[in-house]
Amino acid sequence: MAQRFKDIDYIGLFLWLFRAAIIVIVVWGTVAKLFLGQGNAYTTKDWINFLVAGLSQGSIFALIALGYTLVYGVLFMINFAHGEFFMAGTMTATIFVALPLSASGFLDKHPVIGMLAILVVAMVVSVSVALLTERVAYRPLRRAPRLVPLITAIGASFFWQYFFAGLFGSGLIPFPELAVLRGAWMIGGVEFLKTRAVVMIASVIMLIGLYIFIMRTKTGTAIRAVAEDKDIAALMGIDVDRTISITFATGAAMAGVAGILYGLVFRQVNFIMGFVPGIKAFTAAVLGGIGSIPGAAIGGFFLGVFEAIGPPLFLEGLGIPGSHQLKDVIAFTMLVLVLIFRPQGIIGERLAEKKA
Repeated sequence: MAQRFKDIDYIGLFLWLFRAAIIVIVVWGTVAKLFLGQGNAYTTKDWINFLVAGLSQGSIFALIALGYTLVYGVLFMINFAHGEFFMAGTMTATIFVALPLSASGFLDKHPVIGMLAILVVAMVVSVSVALLTERVAYRPLRRAPRLVPLITAIGASFFWQYFFAGLFGSGLIPFPELAVLRGAWMIGGVEFLKTRAVVMIASVIMLIGLYIFIMRTKTGTAIRAVAEDKDIAALMGIDVDRTISITFATGAAMAGVAGILYGLVFRQVNFIMGFVPGIKAFTAAVLGGIGSIPGAAIGGFFLGVFEAIGPPLFLEGLGIPGSHQLKDVIAFTMLVLVLIFRPQGIIGERLAEKKA
């Protein structure tokens, strides 16, 4: 009898019970909402609006997640300072370009030129901060144990947060509203806010452009070679340090674009604006399969939609009031569930021990 108890895999049993409980909760929430009508106060139009909002938010997550997945694919480290690259470009472009252009009326008269100027400044600042961080904080630790650069990344994150808080202040800074993006478009009888539509279109264009850059250019081939094996890539004549710097710059440029799109939607920026979106983007990268560019995109869109639809669908079906305030819980619960059920992500691959 004692031997039988010793043979029981208690950890496996606990995980099985935990998975079963999660499935029961999700199924019951869905049934209660869609079939029993419990708390069903939303119309079809409301659900479509939830979906559009989720796709818009998810597109921002996807752009930020690209930085995590690119750096992990090359260095196998989690760059927790990536959210601050997102913040740095957005704050700088807002204060030095967006607000002056808005005050002068130029942004409303020439919205395309004005937005391009804002995007360029945001991308340049984000890339500069990323390259400086990589050169000073990460490159000397290239051969260090895996935990050392991880802790360094957390320290770099806090450094940049409080550096920009001291530089620009800790208060909220308004992001100007473009007159041309006020209101909504009616498409197929569905109302799409102009800002959300622009965010989704711009994100898809950037995602396609990045995929072409990585898969169809000489520099992209070098990045993929370094990700596969740094030593062999160096023997083939590839400048590994330069390639890693380009990888950081590429991810930071995507984050700079995401920051401006974030400003268009939420219309305010501050020194901690990169922390929560950064963590959620990391969740999206893990969800899609960290190290995979299509995985980061899919994970970002999936997380955004689940954040928007999950609270009214699951939590209100369980009778939990104020469920929209729990969307962060939804996001981080997704991270835990992915790590339990499918650690490699939606389209990720199981890594060899050398890369894991």
